Amino acid sequence: MKVFSKEQIYEGDKLTTERQKISSTDLMERAGTQIFNWMHMRMQGAQVPIHVFCGIGNNGGDGLVLARHLITHGYNVFTYIINCSDKRSKDFLVNYDRIKSVSKVWPTMLSCDADFSDIIIEEQDIIVDAVFGIGLNRPPHNWVKALFQKFKDSKAFTLSVDIPSGLYTDQAVDDENAVVNANYTLSFQSPKLVFFLPETAKYTVQWEVLDIGIDRDYLMQTDTEVELIAKNEVLPLYKPRDKFSHKGNYGHVMVIGGSYGKIGAVNLTSHAALSTGAGKVTSYIPKCGYHSLQTALPEVMVVTDENEMEISNISFDIEPTVIGIGIGLGTSQNTAKTFEVFLKNNKIPLVIDADGINLLSKNKTLHKLLPNQTILTPHPKELERLIGKWKNDFEKIEKCKAFSNKYDLILLVKGAHSLTIYKDKIYVNTTGNPGMATAGSGDVLTGVISGLLAQNYEPLAATIFGTYLHGKSADISLENYGYQSLLARHIIKTMGEAYIDLFKQPDQPQEEESKEDKAKQKSKKK
Repeated sequence: MKVFSKEQIYEGDKLTTERQKISSTDLMERAGTQIFNWMHMRMQGAQVPIHVFCGIGNNGGDGLVLARHLITHGYNVFTYIINCSDKRSKDFLVNYDRIKSVSKVWPTMLSCDADFSDIIIEEQDIIVDAVFGIGLNRPPHNWVKALFQKFKDSKAFTLSVDIPSGLYTDQAVDDENAVVNANYTLSFQSPKLVFFLPETAKYTVQWEVLDIGIDRDYLMQTDTEVELIAKNEVLPLYKPRDKFSHKGNYGHVMVIGGSYGKIGAVNLTSHAALSTGAGKVTSYIPKCGYHSLQTALPEVMVVTDENEMEISNISFDIEPTVIGIGIGLGTSQNTAKTFEVFLKNNKIPLVIDADGINLLSKNKTLHKLLPNQTILTPHPKELERLIGKWKNDFEKIEKCKAFSNKYDLILLVKGAHSLTIYKDKIYVNTTGNPGMATAGSGDVLTGVISGLLAQNYEPLAATIFGTYLHGKSADISLENYGYQSLLARHIIKTMGEAYIDLFKQPDQPQEEESKEDKAKQKSKKK
């Protein structure tokens, strides 16, 4: 799914009105009506007090359309207008007149010095936040911040229109008290990037996209900087197997890593590469791990370094398709020298994780030795060592894009919504869960991506698809283990189910058995 920027959304609105020969007021009517339909389908006329708070821009206009439809359908509605400026949008004014024509009680005007203590909002009520939209470009007035705090203190269910008020689409929040904390956000036509970033995702618990009829050609033909990755996006990447294929068709992964006490990391990566479909896997480890790895993974071949405790001289006579390196490797001076020599001589595609990334961070001259489209899979601290500190998520993304452009690398920034960043494109993953916050899950991810690369997936596709499969497998395992008991090995165990799930259709509701059929069944039993 494409994630459109603020500027692209404005352009889409403009083109839609031109091509469909409608007014911007008509488009606003569509948007507000879609929100009403969403609420009406769920509430079915329930007389819960609904407090609709509208700004005086287009987001407020959407709120007025919603309030008008709620009123005409008999709902218990209280409408308020946050009247902190004289700059009202044209479409807001149209809908202000329309709601006055259908309601006996006109919206309550709240100026930014008014006392709103007499507005009573109970916990069982519903708040609709239509104060600010994507056009917000300055911090809200202190009075508005106090109103947002009132929303929060009430503990009422809060539904935001398009985006939680006070949240920007393209910059960080300076004051978290100046943003509405929404239980649910109904986003027009596409989600917003801020729904997925660590610092801003907390402002909406859930979100859903509403189709408001933006011009289809514009949606299809417009390239976006950000894409949301779910099943529909990864399914076209999948490469089916030929009936007459053999293990040689699916590549050879070499996993280089491990040190005394950290052979388990190589075990997980190697196992994951096989479970993802690599034809062969060879693990290159120090001698101390030979017997344990051979015993634990009989399907994996093992080559040992001359050193007993750590890798000190990477030398092998096989020709792997891809190398995954860094897992449990250590960062000793001896290993660092070995890693540098390896990079100077290597021409094979790489996936680099863990201590491999830490070694790159310690010696920045190594960056230029990496093959084009090398995949780096840092967690937040490893990323910070690699690209430097950042002030906020947006600066982090810009630093990642600059780093990727400079060295032609793919960065997989691991997190609740892992971001695959290649040059100026961002791919946001949607699978995974908090149970993955456990030792070894990153090692598994390295194996998954390496296994896909071995099967001739392009590096970017392997990263996007591998991240999706990794998270989906963890989601499947979650059903049996829960958050606290999910282990990295469980993610490997259900990798096959993650593949199978790609081709599952959504469950269809079963038709209720008719009274006539039930009677026939009873008759047969007699």
